[in-house]
Amino acid sequence: MKELEYRLNHAATTAIPTAMDAGSQALVRVLVVDNDVVHARTMGEGLSRLGYQCVVVGSGLEGAKKIEQETFDVVVTDLMMNDMSGLDILARAKNVARETEVNVVTGHGTVPSAVAAMQQGAFTYLQKPLDLGHLRTAVEKASEGIRLKRQNLELNRRLDEKFGFEGVVGSSPQMLGLIERLKRIAPTDATVLIQGATGTGKELVAQAIHQNSPRKSKPFVALNCAALSEHILESELFGHVRGAFTDASTDRVGKFEFANGGTLFLDEVGDMPMATQIKLLRVLESGEITRVGSNTPLHVNVRILSATNRNLEEAIAASSFRSDLYHRLKVITIGIPTLEERAADIPLLCEHFVKQFAKRHTKPNKGISPGARAKLVAYVWPGNVRQLRNVIESMVVVDCDGTLDVDDLPVELESVVPKAPLSASEMQVGLSALVGRPLEDVEQIFISETLKLTGGNREQAAEMLGIGERTLYRKIKEFQRSGQHSAE
Repeated sequence: MKELEYRLNHAATTAIPTAMDAGSQALVRVLVVDNDVVHARTMGEGLSRLGYQCVVVGSGLEGAKKIEQETFDVVVTDLMMNDMSGLDILARAKNVARETEVNVVTGHGTVPSAVAAMQQGAFTYLQKPLDLGHLRTAVEKASEGIRLKRQNLELNRRLDEKFGFEGVVGSSPQMLGLIERLKRIAPTDATVLIQGATGTGKELVAQAIHQNSPRKSKPFVALNCAALSEHILESELFGHVRGAFTDASTDRVGKFEFANGGTLFLDEVGDMPMATQIKLLRVLESGEITRVGSNTPLHVNVRILSATNRNLEEAIAASSFRSDLYHRLKVITIGIPTLEERAADIPLLCEHFVKQFAKRHTKPNKGISPGARAKLVAYVWPGNVRQLRNVIESMVVVDCDGTLDVDDLPVELESVVPKAPLSASEMQVGLSALVGRPLEDVEQIFISETLKLTGGNREQAAEMLGIGERTLYRKIKEFQRSGQHSAE
């Protein structure tokens, strides 16, 4: 023990981390479990001096309790303890959060114990007398993986400066209302049912909810319930044990276990077989799953988001969907409008997809011509946003000059006739708010709203308004001056 303490103290004075290293390490939480309290504290102090946030406990039971109560990125546990083995700690840690890295330490090193630890998911296996260099290297390698995962989550998060939901593109009243609702829902743990036609972006909304929730650092797992048979779906959801059925040669973790601590998205939940519905309801009520072929229940902590394009109330009336499960799933309901209902978002979505696919396919991007844009806006889009996305990608790929024009449109859009200006009856609601106001005010409103639609892009706004860019710039200046005068 004195030798270990000397090594810890010596290393702490000769290998002080840089401020940047200490800052990144401080984000990593480490749990040290050893019923030799002095040894546990010595390991904890040695890691703390290197910048890690360490919690030290002196028994396996205390360690298991801490794992259930708090979140740890790395666990360092002794293998042989009086009340609970290190393998039990390993299993508990992996059950609560599979991404937690566990380092097993022992003074009774044998090949079978090392193999058992690694087979059950241990990050590494360390032998006593413990050398600080080996301990520090093991924890740092585990921490490096944790930091890379966090960076990946940060780079791929769907956050946006304006709305907080980058992937949910739209400025129409319907979408602004939807985004505002998502903002209120995301931070909670409520079960959400997302309803909308095929291609409206139900999974995108589910991802946005997850990425803006306290669970965003945990897994987001999606499963299409309509694509699998009853037998396979149950195995996918709950996992199975070896020998549960003919092809079950090994144990398999299901989506619930894999998503533990995070979010499980059940797409097309309305097509789930009745027998599976009963088992899903039981999980929602108890918080426990049982693998196929096993009798041992496992506790899971998962937020459920589900989606369907079916009318579940009609399905209940037809006895193809359980009413009790329906009410468990629809604690909060979100309806996503079709693209036809939010047609005002089409230009914004087009620009968003053009930038996305021009970058992906390394193609020049000069935007969309007015003629092509008019046809895109006039089309009905039965496949909703998914179809629009695919069409824009196709146009980007086949385009030769950097400007997406009518000749780049797919066959189904070639015969589309651009919409004529709105009739008086179609504009009745908007006109009621404009009637009696000076023409200058009306013009300013239309220019302002068009600029919002294009995200402030004056060139695109001028094209949509049918005026020159210089004219638009002059009018903006006039509006600014008149606003300054009225303020004075």
